[in-house]
Amino acid sequence: MKPLFFFLMLLLYGTVPAQPIKVACVGNSVTAGWGLQNPGQDAYPAQLQHLLGKGYEVKNFGHSGATLLKKGHNPYYKTAAFQQLLSFHPQIAIIHLGLNDTDPRNYPNYRDDFIPDYNWLIDTLRKQSPGIKIFICRLTPIFTGHSQFLSSTNEWYNDLQKKIEQIAAVRQLPLLDLNEPLHNRPDLFPDAATLHPNVGGAAILAQTVYKHISGNFGGLQLPIAFTNNMVLQREQPIRFWGIANAFQTVSVRFGHQLKTTSAGFNGKWQLFFPPRKASAQPETIEIKSANSSILLKNVLVGDVWLCSGQSNMYFSVRESMGGDSLIRKADSTQPLRLLKLKPFAETDNRSWTMSELSKANLLDFFSGSWQPDRSEAAASFSAVGYVFAKKIQREEKVPVGIIEIAVGGSPLISWVSRNTLQNNPLFEPALNNWRQSDYIMQWCRERADVNLANAQSKLQRHPYDPAYNFEAAIEKLAPFPVKGILWYQGESDAENAELYEKLFPVLVADWRAQWHQDLPFYYVQLSSINRPSWNYFRNVQRKLLNAIPNTGMAVSSDLGDSLDVHYKNKIPVGLRLAKLALTQTYHRGGLPSGPLFQSIKRVNNKIEITFRYANGLQASNNKEINGFKIRTDKGLFVPVRASARQDKIYITLPEHLKAVAIAYGWDPFTRANLVNKEHLPASTFLEYFK
Repeated sequence: MKPLFFFLMLLLYGTVPAQPIKVACVGNSVTAGWGLQNPGQDAYPAQLQHLLGKGYEVKNFGHSGATLLKKGHNPYYKTAAFQQLLSFHPQIAIIHLGLNDTDPRNYPNYRDDFIPDYNWLIDTLRKQSPGIKIFICRLTPIFTGHSQFLSSTNEWYNDLQKKIEQIAAVRQLPLLDLNEPLHNRPDLFPDAATLHPNVGGAAILAQTVYKHISGNFGGLQLPIAFTNNMVLQREQPIRFWGIANAFQTVSVRFGHQLKTTSAGFNGKWQLFFPPRKASAQPETIEIKSANSSILLKNVLVGDVWLCSGQSNMYFSVRESMGGDSLIRKADSTQPLRLLKLKPFAETDNRSWTMSELSKANLLDFFSGSWQPDRSEAAASFSAVGYVFAKKIQREEKVPVGIIEIAVGGSPLISWVSRNTLQNNPLFEPALNNWRQSDYIMQWCRERADVNLANAQSKLQRHPYDPAYNFEAAIEKLAPFPVKGILWYQGESDAENAELYEKLFPVLVADWRAQWHQDLPFYYVQLSSINRPSWNYFRNVQRKLLNAIPNTGMAVSSDLGDSLDVHYKNKIPVGLRLAKLALTQTYHRGGLPSGPLFQSIKRVNNKIEITFRYANGLQASNNKEINGFKIRTDKGLFVPVRASARQDKIYITLPEHLKAVAIAYGWDPFTRANLVNKEHLPASTFLEYFK
């Protein structure tokens, strides 16, 4: 597609313009190409010239250190670059100013001048070059290595972004977003100030500006979750969105309805269809633009669930005990669909190839398409997610789609958005030098070092990198409507339960914000294994139930293997998660989980313990109840006998010991055996007497 402005000239004059169209790139050091070995060739304006071709004359009017503020420490309007800009008489101007206005010398004193001074620059350009087309730009990123990031820069930077958006809206100017294509690419900002892109970053800026000038965004494109065999979420507005060339008409035909819209100048479009009831009748959706057409076949409407986490969620049906039977019974005629977004490289104990390293940096790391419930698709899918989906489909009798995004060994912090981390003073430091950071467990850092042994940059990305899995996967999926989220992760955070206790609510809130919905969030408590911190970690997971609304926890401690973190029997875990969903989301009867500690009543040496979901308290193996201990004032844990009566637990304390707390399942590897009438196991807990 030829540049849009070129076509406008043809329409106005009927001929190709005799002179090249003049494009002025106005800005600071990012525009000037500071830090690049050859700015005349590699700065984004030079690369933009190459993309636009001979019909355009692109000039670089960047000045390093320049402020937009006229009272700033280095105002752009006083520079030689500004005078040369006015003499150039451009027909198009790309203005990217504001980064240096976040400096403590500028923002605190002159913040109120930013909008008037920006308007002055716009008016001056229009007066000097009547008819000029002006693009103003959202600022390129400043990453957290910046020396003043937490103290001031980040907050002031966010305020200036809002001011720039306000200017664009009031002046009705196109807002060119230079933040979006680079906000998740810290690997392209190697300078100490973390705000100057390298040659690759400058290339992305040039491509972004080229697309907005030319209107060529690569034609009709859909998000990652829109493929054949997909399931659309019932009883929610059905949203279609994507990319097309600027101002192109896009139509979507779904059932008997046809809707049309136009892509914006930034190539983005979206259309909404009314909510639908569940339907197992396959449909075809046709999405068209001027010269492209996409057919989505075999589409159902039902419930969509997302399952995510690390290796125990990634653990496949093929590997699971009982998996052979599940694979044999897979039936593509049933309304169950599977979307496995598989990592391009496994985080196993080997060095990655250059191709794998490149894919990781490009965030082009997960791929997959919706598949019917065939044996080959079922075999490689998450065993936990697959069993959950099968159960929901059978009970609810509606089509079910299940999406898997999981990475073996991935820490919790890799699944949280960069914006959330960098705006939280507790977690912002984790973004810096993560391969030597105590925010990441030592095992994770050592494995990443093995995978990245061939990396040529210290900024090489990896799925254990804070925010990485969010940027490479979740950000591309949301807000594709889902019914709820299943989470199985924590093994790579179990050595710091206190940090996890603070970060997990942040992750849940972050994901709910991405979907603009208070989604149910059901997670698996870690199993049993002979690793010293795991009982503490399981107790933190239990306490998080009270800290985060609309959550549920499936206990797996009775299934664990003392030596193997990947215990083989995943079928009960999927069923327990389904039990949570059926009771709490679908409002079926029954108990959602095993017994959860509620309160202690102590009279002399007698203890009475009450639980939620305590109906039919008993031992799982029809023997004596075991797993209860007291903690003494000397810090010792001493086993005690317990009995169940009227759905409560009773314990007689030893008279020769002074008890300060009661614990259950308080061993890293435990075979504590308390269950309720539905044989759902009780959670590990430690509670002190008041």
